Amino acid sequence: MSCMEFKLFSDVGVGDFLSVVNDQTVRKHLIDHPPFDEASVRSWMDDKMRIDRLPGCRVRAVLIDGVLVGWCGIQPDDDGVEIAVVIAKAGWGTGIAIFKEMMGWARQMGHKEVMFHLLSTRPEYLALTKRSTRVQKTTLSGRDFTTYYISVEKWFAG
Repeated sequence: MSCMEFKLFSDVGVGDFLSVVNDQTVRKHLIDHPPFDEASVRSWMDDKMRIDRLPGCRVRAVLIDGVLVGWCGIQPDDDGVEIAVVIAKAGWGTGIAIFKEMMGWARQMGHKEVMFHLLSTRPEYLALTKRSTRVQKTTLSGRDFTTYYISVEKWFAG
């Protein structure tokens, strides 16, 4: 099994994140935005570090075998908190392990429910649907998503 680490954004270089957030396999499943440059990725990282300091939030860089492959976070959403997992191709196959770790974080922080928004470019996931209290189509920043509402306690009971 590969070694998975979660690091503070402040412990990761701007150049490392630049290659991840501009990766086409990552951008395909995100809201459209211009490619990042060094200044804009630094600003984005600063914003994620600000979110990380908010009560009930946690944002981390994800490394597999010492290599940055993406990021994840429990962050504010208009209706509560959302879980975000953004992984480049080099980290594919680790998403479920990352998600499970984050559900543990949500439980530790006392969250009752989390949302997981997947852009409509992703298929609907039956396993997530079964473990969600509801699933609905949503629109965020002009893009269509499938949003899974997941009870934290139900997640651990099921």
